[in-house]
Amino acid sequence: MSLLKVEDLHVYYGSIHAIKGVSFEVNEGEIVTLIGANGAGKSTTLNTVAGLMKPRSGAVTFDGKAVAGVPASKIVPQGMALCPEGRRVFQQMTVRENLEMGGYTRPASEISESLDDVFTRFPRLKERHRQIAGTLSGGEQQMLAMGRALMSKPKLLMLDEPSMGLAPILVEQIFDIVQELHRAGTTILLVEQNAQMALSIADRAYVLETGNIVKEGIADDLMHDDDVRKAYLG
Repeated sequence: MSLLKVEDLHVYYGSIHAIKGVSFEVNEGEIVTLIGANGAGKSTTLNTVAGLMKPRSGAVTFDGKAVAGVPASKIVPQGMALCPEGRRVFQQMTVRENLEMGGYTRPASEISESLDDVFTRFPRLKERHRQIAGTLSGGEQQMLAMGRALMSKPKLLMLDEPSMGLAPILVEQIFDIVQELHRAGTTILLVEQNAQMALSIADRAYVLETGNIVKEGIADDLMHDDDVRKAYLG
C-alpha cells in the first residue's frame, strides 16, 4: 500500500527549474532511497514533500491525503517527520528541550512516553539530556535530530543526508539505527550521498540527476547496475 505518492513534481528557485517532473512512491513498511550527486535535487524534493517549500505544480499524496503546498506545521501531525540535512538542532537548548520541541504536536500526556522511547533507542542522549545541544559531537547531534523527529511518532520518517560529515564508524552506527527503526515498523525515505550504504539497506531506490529521475528499481539491482556503479559507487 502506497503511503507517499509524488506525481510530476515541479519546483523552482526563482527562475531556476530545480525539480523537473519527479514522480516516485514509498509503500508502507519500505525503506526507499533517493541517491544522486550534489545539486541533483534530493534535498529540494524532500523539503517540498515535507511542506517546507511549495511546488509550482504536481501532486503529493500522503496517507491518502493531498498535501502538496500544505505547510509543514499541518503535515507533521498527519504522521510525517523530516530529519533535515545538517542536523539543525536548536544549539542553545538542552538535549531534552530539543526532544520536547519534536513532540509539540503530541498531547502533553504522551511526551514522557515518547522521551522514554527515544532514550531507550539512543542511550547517549539519555546520558546527556541536560547538556546544551551545540556542545554535542556531530554524531550525537545526528542522533538528537533523529530522536527529535521520532518524538512525533511518524508513520513516515524522512532522513536527509544522515551520514554527512561523520566518521565511518559513526556512519555505520547511524545506518544500524535506521535499520532498527525500519524493523520496528517505521517507513523510511532516505536521501543520501553515500550511495553504497543507502543501497545496501534500502528496498527500492531512485536515482536523481539535475532534477530528473533517471533510474529506479530494486536497490540491490541498482547496486549492480553498471551506470550506477560508475557514477556513484566508484
